[in-house]
Amino acid sequence: MKSHVNDSLKLLHSIYTDACNKCIADVSDLRDLVTIRSRVKSEGLSFLTITLPLFCRDLERALANGAIDSTMFRNFRKIGAIPAFLQGMLSQLFDRETGGVNDDFDDSPTIVEGVRQICLAFKKIEVDCTPERTAAAFSSFTEIERSLQTYSASREDVERFISVSSILWDGALVDINPLECRPQHGPGATAEGISGNQKYLWRNWHDRLEPYFPLIDSAYPIGIPLDAPELNVVTIVLPEQEQPVRVISVPKTLKSPRIIAIEPVCMQYAQQGLRDVLYHVIETAEFSAGHVNFRDQSINQRLAIIASKTGRLATIDLSDASDRVPRSLALEMFRSNPALRDAIDACRSTRAKLPDGSVIDPLFKFASMGSALCFPVEAMYFYTICVVACLEAAELPVNRRNCFTVSRGIHIYGDDIIVPSMYAMTVLDNLRKYNCKVNANKTFVSGSFRESCGTDAYKGYEVTPTYVRKLHPENRQQADRIISRVATANSFYKKGYWQTARLMFEQLEKLIGPLPYVSENSPGLGRTSFLGMRSIERWGKKYQQFEVNCLVPRPIYRTDRLEGYGALMKSFLNLEVLKNPLVSRDALHLEHSARHGAVALKRRWIPSLF
Repeated sequence: MKSHVNDSLKLLHSIYTDACNKCIADVSDLRDLVTIRSRVKSEGLSFLTITLPLFCRDLERALANGAIDSTMFRNFRKIGAIPAFLQGMLSQLFDRETGGVNDDFDDSPTIVEGVRQICLAFKKIEVDCTPERTAAAFSSFTEIERSLQTYSASREDVERFISVSSILWDGALVDINPLECRPQHGPGATAEGISGNQKYLWRNWHDRLEPYFPLIDSAYPIGIPLDAPELNVVTIVLPEQEQPVRVISVPKTLKSPRIIAIEPVCMQYAQQGLRDVLYHVIETAEFSAGHVNFRDQSINQRLAIIASKTGRLATIDLSDASDRVPRSLALEMFRSNPALRDAIDACRSTRAKLPDGSVIDPLFKFASMGSALCFPVEAMYFYTICVVACLEAAELPVNRRNCFTVSRGIHIYGDDIIVPSMYAMTVLDNLRKYNCKVNANKTFVSGSFRESCGTDAYKGYEVTPTYVRKLHPENRQQADRIISRVATANSFYKKGYWQTARLMFEQLEKLIGPLPYVSENSPGLGRTSFLGMRSIERWGKKYQQFEVNCLVPRPIYRTDRLEGYGALMKSFLNLEVLKNPLVSRDALHLEHSARHGAVALKRRWIPSLF
């Protein structure tokens, strides 16, 4: 780990130098680098991954509030009203004596971007949290579930929620027939540990699924003989015997891991089918088209940039968003279509198993992150609450015309919410009323800073940092680290962090050899260039074009033979997918399967222009 700390320090030194060089004013101060080295020596990697991000959080709050107050930057010595650390940059943004924002400084977006890049570069690096932080995250998961047992909205709030929900969703959902939804497998893990082609050989099928996703037709094709060997090994599982979701932690930040729930195979399979239908219906419905999105973050990202300049829109972020959606209210949104509502409830897991072996039974939340239905249902829930709140703030009665009018200012992508600033406080109050927890540190109503869907903006300019997500690779076999580092280096290059990009490329080339210049959409690993530079090493006679030799990521396959009716069902399910000419065709998909998330690097010749 010591070598990784030294590598991170060297990289941060380059980031600091590049950030200062981009500024018009002379903001460089060697004392900043001394502070970083001494703090890392005493605090370790946590200074880069936890302390500096907290410094950045206080910067964002100061920009939103219009001044630095005494509660900010407590872990850093101050000179006057501003921290001594990065004072060269911060003195351009804030008055040294009063701490007030200096609105007249023209280069402030560059300064803000530089400070954020220095402070957030290592925030999301994938390093395991301490056991204490991981245990605290699981404890929070349990506490949230316990609070849902006693949560109860007032009768008036429930009635208002239902009346608005009926206007928003009844017309869009009423004609969905669950029996026409085609289930499908996802690429991720399952509670049973079953993966690849083995997912098509069914061992268990939940009895609750049968009315909406019958085993024959959903899992195996119609026409399978009732005495087929595949059916003989299937157990129809009663509700009380269902396997619970497996709750695990995955890396998020060093401060806290992300807690997700891994679903049983049959539940995940059914959820995927309903999810795709909900995506299409909601993204094209009268009240939500263009305002509730699942596959296009660019709308929220563009609005965040505009809002940072005009101040007319507020960006809202929620904590533990999916774990706080009550099942009772979530299902009310589907009351116009009882069959759909019951199908959604049927493929919702009711129990959860924690790593210590304890089981939460029953679950009162709709679903945790990991359920394929979590994302669309939580977006519907938040959208409904926002419409309720905007009607209240505007003092408008609940009717179709008013719901449509106020919804024009609301945009939802998962738990990333954008609403008109004039209604924001009422929206925040209503979100809390309906059991949501507002992340005050990432919610921006005033000032010139906004963030949504991974885009950070200040005064109309994007100030999103480049995150170093992987540790430096130690050998050629760590393909995921190598791929991530190449992408990160190119990202720094495109932002004008030339020294940082050069350092990262030099470190990589010592390990894997020279990296050629390639286009941005090239499948091979290489450098990108604003100058249109391309490496050309030979003329390929086969395809009559110039080629370059470089490392190309490829999936790692394992032998995974699938036969019988399971193979037939997989082939039927693939028919619709294969109609898309952009989808690659694997002629051996019944013989092997790719290991999810596993890649290897192979050097080969590819076209130099893509």
